[in-house]
Amino acid sequence: MKRYSGPDSTSKSLSDRRLKSGPGLAILLAVAAAVALLLGWLTLAQKPTSGGTADIGGPFQLVDQDGRPVDQTILKGRWSAVFFGYVSCPDICPATMQTLATAQNRLGADAARLQVVFISVDPARDTPAQLKAWSSQAGFPRSVRALTGTLPQVTAAAKAYRVYFAKDNRPGDYQVAHSAAIYLMNPEGRFVAPLSYEQGPDKLAHDLSAAMRGS
Repeated sequence: MKRYSGPDSTSKSLSDRRLKSGPGLAILLAVAAAVALLLGWLTLAQKPTSGGTADIGGPFQLVDQDGRPVDQTILKGRWSAVFFGYVSCPDICPATMQTLATAQNRLGADAARLQVVFISVDPARDTPAQLKAWSSQAGFPRSVRALTGTLPQVTAAAKAYRVYFAKDNRPGDYQVAHSAAIYLMNPEGRFVAPLSYEQGPDKLAHDLSAAMRGS
């Protein structure tokens, strides 16, 4: 991925060295994560459709954890919890998947009506094989469709869902700041409501069940 070097490469290099030493990088990453979360929630409040919900979702072309090409039609016929993240994410992504799994288990008979669609925002590292191993972990949801693709394909999908993501400047073991919302889509593939792992499994299960039952 190309990185913007800016008009003054000398000052940029000095700045990078300062960030890579001491607590500067940790502070920057924490701020970036907070900004990503805020941007994710703010975008959901914009551009309501005639039905009163935000204009979220749209066409995408990606591949799943088995290397099969998929598009937005995988959302048809089931309720879908769409979440953008990455395999190397240290906290929000595994926490979200575990919370979704617990909430799904509390849906009873409705659990079979829900699939989790995980879209990687780190396509350079998240191959289909890596996504398959990661999404199959114990404690993660059943019926996970884990998707990746080229950077332009992932960027297009993120744009359709108004998801923010940005890689930090560290080489190798970098992190990716990204929106943390869960996008609940109905069996017609239309956006219904934003959810979050911070609700906890009980509230998440309640909101999922209420949406499925139309109340």
